[in-house]
Amino acid sequence: MKLTAKLLTAAALLAASASAMAHPGHAEGGFISGLLHPMLGLDHLLAMAAIGFWSVRQSNVMKNATPAFVVGGMILGAALAWGGLSLPGVETGITFSVLVAGILIATLAKLPMAVGGTLVGAFMLFHGFAHGAEMPIGATLAAYLAGFSIATLAITMVGRGLGSLMLKADSRFSRGVGGVLAVVGAYLAAA
Repeated sequence: MKLTAKLLTAAALLAASASAMAHPGHAEGGFISGLLHPMLGLDHLLAMAAIGFWSVRQSNVMKNATPAFVVGGMILGAALAWGGLSLPGVETGITFSVLVAGILIATLAKLPMAVGGTLVGAFMLFHGFAHGAEMPIGATLAAYLAGFSIATLAITMVGRGLGSLMLKADSRFSRGVGGVLAVVGAYLAAA
């Protein structure tokens, strides 16, 4: 199977799983719940995929480090929630991550690793906090953490794969994808 077909199949499966269940917490033990949680919210899906998409145009070091920034930010955010700390503006941070990621893609922005890594980590901190705060009662922390870490990485890698395909195409396609993401992020922020 060609890479394009594999990536489109993976994207379709991720989208189908999101529509198959209305909200997290359906599975006992935590792993499946953690695995599904990042896929059930449009803002989470778009932000993680967009960051993967954006990372393809970055330096090799930043591109290779992006998955660690994504998962690291998610885990840190969840740990803050599990530790009982508050994080103001969580929903705003989540929606703005979609908006800003869209702008970064639309402008074909290349950021230094310190700036890009900090931005990605900060965005994922908000997403991770939301995931941690919404862990179902009775779920095993380690299983839930493993589930949402795997899902987050998978979504980011699908975004990266789609971004890689766009590298071969006219940059207007990438700019268009970024523009659509920015508009959706602005809509989510205003809603």
